[in-house]
Amino acid sequence: MNFIRKAYATWKGSGKEGQGTLTTESTVLQDTQYSYNTRFEQGNGTNPEELIGAAHAGCFSMQLSFLLGEEGFTPNSLDVEAKVEFKNGEIVKVVLELKGDVPEIKDAQFKEIAENAKSVCPISKLLNAEIELISHLS
Repeated sequence: MNFIRKAYATWKGSGKEGQGTLTTESTVLQDTQYSYNTRFEQGNGTNPEELIGAAHAGCFSMQLSFLLGEEGFTPNSLDVEAKVEFKNGEIVKVVLELKGDVPEIKDAQFKEIAENAKSVCPISKLLNAEIELISHLS
């Protein structure tokens, strides 16, 4: 399966005093505010790190569900918290904390399948991906 998903960002002003909006192709995010305050303090809006965390948690839990299904297990629930650590200007670590309710699976098998899901999750792979930049001035 191949596809392209789109997201849009607009930023106006300086880094600290400016502000921006984010919109996704699906419009789940529609002109959603982000700013210095939402990223580095506690303002209303979102920030890139929490969006990466949400994407990683969502991708990982879905990947794990597929892998569990391949082994004959259907989870009642997979709850994942992603903690994205930003330090000295870069993302240095993502911690995925998983709580699963999967009938009839043994702990060791669950952990093995979860480790595999972490390795093959497309967002996990993305964190080491090639990034292509196409830029234009208007």
